[in-house]
Amino acid sequence: MDMGAEKQNDVMKSENSQGFRMVGVKYGREMGSSDNRRALRDINNLAGSNVPYPPKIIKKVITEDEKNKQSFVGRRPITRRFAASLAQNSQDCLQNVSTRAKPIGCLVQARNQLVQDTSFACTGDAIYEEEHVAFPIDEPLPMVEDTEEMIDCGMKEVEMEDVEAKLLEDIDICDSDNTLAVVKYVNDIYSFYRETEELGCVPPNYMSTQFDINERMRAILIDWLIEVHYKFELVEETLFLTVNLIDRFLARQSVPRKKLQLVGVTAMLLACKYEEVMVPVVEDLIVISDRAYTRDEVLQMESSIVNTLQFNMSVPTPYMFMRRFLKAAQSDRQIELLSSYIIELCLVEYEMLKFRPSMLAAAAVYTAQCSLKGFKHWTRTSELCTKYSEVQLLDCSRMMVDFHQKSGKGKLTGVHKKYSTFKFGCAAKSEPALFLLDMRN
Repeated sequence: MDMGAEKQNDVMKSENSQGFRMVGVKYGREMGSSDNRRALRDINNLAGSNVPYPPKIIKKVITEDEKNKQSFVGRRPITRRFAASLAQNSQDCLQNVSTRAKPIGCLVQARNQLVQDTSFACTGDAIYEEEHVAFPIDEPLPMVEDTEEMIDCGMKEVEMEDVEAKLLEDIDICDSDNTLAVVKYVNDIYSFYRETEELGCVPPNYMSTQFDINERMRAILIDWLIEVHYKFELVEETLFLTVNLIDRFLARQSVPRKKLQLVGVTAMLLACKYEEVMVPVVEDLIVISDRAYTRDEVLQMESSIVNTLQFNMSVPTPYMFMRRFLKAAQSDRQIELLSSYIIELCLVEYEMLKFRPSMLAAAAVYTAQCSLKGFKHWTRTSELCTKYSEVQLLDCSRMMVDFHQKSGKGKLTGVHKKYSTFKFGCAAKSEPALFLLDMRN
């Protein structure tokens, strides 16, 4: 057998063993004339050589700076896209070690990327490669122990999320057949309240912009409106919306002292139009104000308030959140009344404007539970529903305990009188949670 046939057999063996054929490389005399045959380059793919297949890639000239850089050693050259993908996968894996999130996804993605990118193209007499890219490997990929730990932590997190979701679902089980409870949408509704509650908040120091009224006058007005609200037998939402309208209007408009009561009764009239089925007439508010204002003045103030607030009247109030949080706490009638008593005490206090409505509601429920149980009580379900931990509520709760302790003293006792009646379970006579005050650092 001549030399050309021997080389051809070697090529066929290489094709059968590797499963593919080098295209465009000429072997043997029958492929062309020996005089004009182009010499093969030394790329270690000559038939009969002892170098194992596949052939090595021709390396480019590497500068001194490139030699100092660490490069990834693999079965193929590192391309820009391949190196960027591996770098991103390595960073994701290292981040997952610390955060214990997505424990094995990054490893699987990196492995799949390695499998997909281990091919190279061969054309003509040479093998073309993309430009080499240095790949830093300063930080190693996680070891087997780390991967197992990440898997365990990931499974525990998934289980914990399922438990938390189940706790939130259990809140509305009792109302599953009540169409008015809108169980399917209630979580979305309160998520919207949480997102928009800041729109109803006012700067906690807005009284500094008023020239003729102060915090004490505001407290007297609200204490009187609580008595008016009780006399007219209005719903609780009306009272909280009334106070919110007053604060938002005073934060934008300077009001003389003689018009402050007019602002209060007009705000109550507007709140009744949003919350009540039977709205008090203007004449009733004039009579309750001892005829200090006329009908035209009330209507004119009503127009001024709605225009100043740009007709944005209905906003999330503490009472809206408190109803939901009481349900999450599985409260009874006694806790509900005491929570309402505590949060109405906060309406009179100007300094409580620094807290968000949801914070006031959560702290009122927490303070009521501590007062009745005699110890700190805040369940995991309440924490998930309110999104406030016990530590976050302590400052606000301690202020509420202080108001509870002093509620029957002084001149502003409208809330205390209201909740001292049998209709409200004599909630004002309950003992405050003074042990919360003793825990101050």
